Amino acid sequence: MANPLYDALFGRHQGKTTPFIQLADGQVITHGSFVALSAQYAHLFGKFGLEPGDRVAAQIEKSPQSLAVYAACAQAGLVFLPLNTAYTADELSYFVHDSGARLMLCDNKRLEALRPIATAAGASLETMNVDGQGSFSKQAASMPTVFHTVARSKDDLAAFLYTSGTTGRSKGAMLTQENLLSNGQVLMTEWAFTGSDVLLHALPIFHTHGLFVATNIALLSGCKILFLSKFDLDAVIDLLPQATTLMGVPTFYTRLLDDPRFTKNLTQHMRLFVSGSAPLLAETHLRFEDRTGHRILERYGMTETNMSTTNPYRGERRAGTVGFPLPGVELKITDSITGETLPQGEIGKIEVRGSNVFKGYWNMPEKTAEELREDGFFITGDLGQIDADGYVEIVGRNKDLIISGGYNIYPKEIELLLDMQDGILESAIVGVPHPDFGETVVGVLVANPGETPDLETIKKNITTSLARFKHPQKLFLLPELPRNTMGKVQKNVLREEFGDMFLPSKDLTTLPQLG
Repeated sequence: MANPLYDALFGRHQGKTTPFIQLADGQVITHGSFVALSAQYAHLFGKFGLEPGDRVAAQIEKSPQSLAVYAACAQAGLVFLPLNTAYTADELSYFVHDSGARLMLCDNKRLEALRPIATAAGASLETMNVDGQGSFSKQAASMPTVFHTVARSKDDLAAFLYTSGTTGRSKGAMLTQENLLSNGQVLMTEWAFTGSDVLLHALPIFHTHGLFVATNIALLSGCKILFLSKFDLDAVIDLLPQATTLMGVPTFYTRLLDDPRFTKNLTQHMRLFVSGSAPLLAETHLRFEDRTGHRILERYGMTETNMSTTNPYRGERRAGTVGFPLPGVELKITDSITGETLPQGEIGKIEVRGSNVFKGYWNMPEKTAEELREDGFFITGDLGQIDADGYVEIVGRNKDLIISGGYNIYPKEIELLLDMQDGILESAIVGVPHPDFGETVVGVLVANPGETPDLETIKKNITTSLARFKHPQKLFLLPELPRNTMGKVQKNVLREEFGDMFLPSKDLTTLPQLG
């Protein structure tokens, strides 16, 4: 019996001397040596008593060895649980206990803080450092380099990814072999990846973008990866002439555009720039195309669905949209109350169905039933619309919808106007409690470097284009917007910071600049 995910991603590379990973120092790891390393890890899992279906929690820095842990889990039939390296011990305690992980991997510097958590959870605890060394690697070094792959089916679990938990307890999204494999295969085809590509990989690998999109596509196509432990502007600029593709978040592209070394000549060998994980400003699209001659390809996905839509590789990549549903993915816009499908052009909840959609939330049957319909459609929590040409546009998160005096207000509409104003780099609109309207609109702005925008003028400019109930009651100027590790604006942080400003006891002099 086969193991579809392992066979397609890793097993077919056994013994190959083709380059797989090139490190920043020029060291090259072949496909065959990587597969041999992961086999040693799989043997060690057995020594620890792990059985198919058990969970392996890994809070380890990005390295070829940490990537081999993913491969070993697939080969041994285990469920891989990558965890954000920024999580605190308290946060990790929840993930480890909730998942029932049998083994924890961590950096040596976190060992003492995590030891009580592992003990309480009944999990083994081993180390793997940023250089790939540690107690786990040391024990694995004496293991055989060939492992008899555990048979699994397409419906077996391959990974857990926990959601951010900004509106409640984090949920463990259960991803099957088919979820990961089918999505990687479709994206490889849609984005025209081949073995001759060279992918510049500067994303973290505890997230679906860097792990299940970038890495899986590279493995499926057999291309080489230029492997950076993190986004380093100098390193990216140095390596770009060797690359053909780059996958990134909007911050990658804005930082590149701010550097005069980033020129059309530097990108002449590139064939594709992909952006995701957070919305890309239309201005960034245009600046990037003007500078390089390339138009960034923006796509849409999330933890529970991997990728669901993409702008076309061949065809118009339309700024401000995330393109069309991928082959095999159904997408519809539904009414937030009735669940009925809305006519094209109307704003509503985005729902998707396909082999990319997860199996459900671990230990949360009620939450699964709330968000995953019996017919297979997943309620994403995002608001969007489909334009006349079929392009999908994300308007915002459903939880970010503002209801003021009974009227629905979509933050994206106001943010687009604010972003166009003189001196403004970017903006965020949030709803905060109001004694009369229930909620009201507050705008948070970031200025262009070296500029001091006139907030009163901006307020007057945008109010002429908006119905009165959409007018921001206050504008604030901050040095930057709060973001998570993948570049998404954390509106929950803004709501918490400004949430009580309209309460009678609030002292507005303690807040940032007001307009």
